[in-house]
Amino acid sequence: MRLRPILALGTLLTAAVSAFAASSSADLPHVHVQLISPDAQLKSGTANNAGLYFKLEPGWHVYWKNPGDAGEPPHIKWTLPQGITAGPLQFPIPRRLPLGPLMDFGYEDEVLFPIQLNVTGGAPSGPATLHAKVDWLVCRGSCIPEKTELDLTRPIASGGAGNVQPDQDIWARLANKLPLPLPTNLKVGFTPAAGGFRLTVVTGQRETDASFFPAEPDILSNPAPQVAKPTANGLTLDLKKDESLAANPKQLQGLLQLSGGRAYELIVPSGAPKLAKPAPSESPAPAVSTNPTSTSPASSANTPNPATIGLLQAAGLAFLGGLILNLMPCVFPVLFIKGLSLVQSGGEERHKLRTHGFVYAAGILVSFWVLVAVLLGLRSAGSHLGWGFQFQSPIFLSLMAALLFFLGLSLAGQFEIGLTLTSAGGSLAQKQGYTGSFFTGVLAVIVATPCTAPFMGVALGYALAQSAAVTFAIFTALALGLAAPYVALTLQPAWTRILPRPGAWMEVLKQAVSIPIFATVIGLAWVLANAYGAAVLAALLASFLLLAIAGWFLGRWPTKSWSTAIAGVLLLFVVVLSVIASKQLIVATETPNPVESSRAWQPWSAGAVARYQSQGRPVFVDFTANWCLSCQVNERVALGKPEVQKAFADNNVVLLRADWTRYDDSITQTLTSLGRSGVPTYVLYVPGEKSPRILPEVLTPGIVTNAISQLTRGTTQTSASSSN
Repeated sequence: MRLRPILALGTLLTAAVSAFAASSSADLPHVHVQLISPDAQLKSGTANNAGLYFKLEPGWHVYWKNPGDAGEPPHIKWTLPQGITAGPLQFPIPRRLPLGPLMDFGYEDEVLFPIQLNVTGGAPSGPATLHAKVDWLVCRGSCIPEKTELDLTRPIASGGAGNVQPDQDIWARLANKLPLPLPTNLKVGFTPAAGGFRLTVVTGQRETDASFFPAEPDILSNPAPQVAKPTANGLTLDLKKDESLAANPKQLQGLLQLSGGRAYELIVPSGAPKLAKPAPSESPAPAVSTNPTSTSPASSANTPNPATIGLLQAAGLAFLGGLILNLMPCVFPVLFIKGLSLVQSGGEERHKLRTHGFVYAAGILVSFWVLVAVLLGLRSAGSHLGWGFQFQSPIFLSLMAALLFFLGLSLAGQFEIGLTLTSAGGSLAQKQGYTGSFFTGVLAVIVATPCTAPFMGVALGYALAQSAAVTFAIFTALALGLAAPYVALTLQPAWTRILPRPGAWMEVLKQAVSIPIFATVIGLAWVLANAYGAAVLAALLASFLLLAIAGWFLGRWPTKSWSTAIAGVLLLFVVVLSVIASKQLIVATETPNPVESSRAWQPWSAGAVARYQSQGRPVFVDFTANWCLSCQVNERVALGKPEVQKAFADNNVVLLRADWTRYDDSITQTLTSLGRSGVPTYVLYVPGEKSPRILPEVLTPGIVTNAISQLTRGTTQTSASSSN
């Protein structure tokens, strides 16, 4: 038909969209980040200087390697040519940054993290491109996790200074902010004192000021004042210990800053002052060689234990999850439309009905296989992704909302795409009908990804932690479960006879089905506005206007080739508008998340879980996302209920919400460590238990309150056994 080339063109354009090529610098909200090298070339056989530079807006800061009470330091992961290695990020002397009752350690205005590059004789001659994936947290009153990819290109030479680069100004200004080498006469030690520790420093001269930045969290009280008392040969520094510290440490490791800004990274032994020992050097930054067989040592971390579930069990759970997925609000409208097409084709021969069923299943299988191939490809490149990962892309969200809006217009009767995109009607040629069945399967997979049905979490978590062959097998079982109901109808003519005969009622029902389609569009628009701000929402609404105009042309002049051409141009504008708007994101830091408006919930972090566990408090974590329809349902029908909130409050449960609406590597890795690949996931951390308790994907108030009541009984039993 005439519209198929237009739709194919839109699909190809969407698939062709890729991120802009990386450069040496990037401008993101509140920060300019840049990969620098002060030299014009990299010298073979020697160490070369490079650095990661941040320029921050006033009031915003990034973090030291121990961020203090909250935060996360910058991380860098390299992809380097053969013969080049990179050392770890070197952290300059931090500042104490008070934030209400808390204390952060970090940097304001600008900071340079030096990096040492080593070039061996095996490095290729000519220009070398060093590729880095960088992520960091930038904070003021609120915090924004950000990431980018940077490239630094320098020629490799055997010697010579080369031409001076503009980066040399940054290097000369900031590279000297690092801690100094330990002097040979510096002695340090600490002894327990009232409420903390007394650190004694002997330098051979009177010192008037000092600060100590601990390298490890939860040892010292970060916001507490550090009182320095000068002595003839140095000073003493009183430090308050953290309230959660159960036993005094044998040594203190950190950065000691003395009068005049001198700072040293060292280990402070317990007892009388002894000659200071340098702090252990950090491991090199993870690097990925251009050789595809090389992987980062950290890539195997947080792998779930496969002994808890087998392949056959995981495949069975995946198949059941696929069956139930047909009833989820994301998928059911598409299955319903397919049911209408089955009614329309009820008069066809039996073998044609079977063929439609198999072609529909093929569309689902192929889509799942493509999805798995993308997941595995990105995972091999170092990314941590899970089920529904594409909904974390604003480009995908925009194009998905536009596609469903266009489909809704057709269903509502503005224009006809054959007998709809998913029709297998008799007025179409046989090939077109089978094509419709195939792409209905594709559409079912696309709209299924923001939903997680029961049994899916365990199966997909297992699949994504296994080999590629096992991952494909599990996802194939899930695809077969999703396709099974429609295929079963086409294989059993007796079941199709109970369906009503075609008639005028079908047109009315088809138009009614557009209502849940438009409801899904509203949900996607809400996700975009909530995560990326009003500017992206405005661009989406403008694309809806263009689609409505295109639909009007197709409905008003259905047989004119020029109307099809105009509609094609408008669809092209929609794709371009979605891409441009998504590339110019305005982060809506002032837009409150309606789900987060409850004061009971706090933002999740691994540090927060550990901190509250050390205090002996149970912790409930809601791993969620705005685009996850199952999550929103659970929050309304279970987590938000008064009886559930009362149970949390009565048992002093800390409520943490891990928002995965936008990609967060720490959340992804935590889900992987729990044996899950997506949201919703609900976890209860119980004091004294090594492993957390994982609740079902579909919640009821009874499920949650029962878990809390078991927590109470378990605590009582533990207390009784300890008293005996």
